[in-house]
Amino acid sequence: MWTKHESAFVDDGAQIGEGTKIWHFCHVSSGARIGAGCALGQNVYVASTAVIGDRVRIQNNVSIYDGVTIENDAFIGPSAVFTNVINPRSEVARKDEYLPTHVGQGASIGANATIVCGSTLGRYSFVGAGAVVTHDVKPYALVVGVPARQIGWMCRCGIGLEGESAITCTACHRHYHLDSDGLREA
Repeated sequence: MWTKHESAFVDDGAQIGEGTKIWHFCHVSSGARIGAGCALGQNVYVASTAVIGDRVRIQNNVSIYDGVTIENDAFIGPSAVFTNVINPRSEVARKDEYLPTHVGQGASIGANATIVCGSTLGRYSFVGAGAVVTHDVKPYALVVGVPARQIGWMCRCGIGLEGESAITCTACHRHYHLDSDGLREA
């Protein structure tokens, strides 16, 4: 069973997994799919075609618009922003031009970051607070700034990684290999 605060609206036709908690003033649209064990903080909106995996944490004041897919175990920080149209104009309807956004398994998005539509955030990537992502982010990459640029690599456990090719996390001791294609678990 999932639960919601009495001030939240969950439209008929929304699919919500076991153990998910929906807090104050949220709105989940008909057709939205939310996995098991998720937490939606205060004032979260989930659009009708949004897909959210299991154990995803979405902090306060986040709108998950049409075309956004979030895989299992991702973290979306407070007031993070997703877009769905590259060139919006009030007087021009562009609902047929929505670009998909994909957030990979275990990815983290910091507070007040903006993810411009059409971007893919790789597994366990880490977007720093306030960053503006305008392009794809490699798995395990740490990106910051406006526009976001890669400044390092992050372990699955959320600790920064350093090294040349064979890298071991100092906290959890996972092993990684770095080559021209990026970082991957060994």
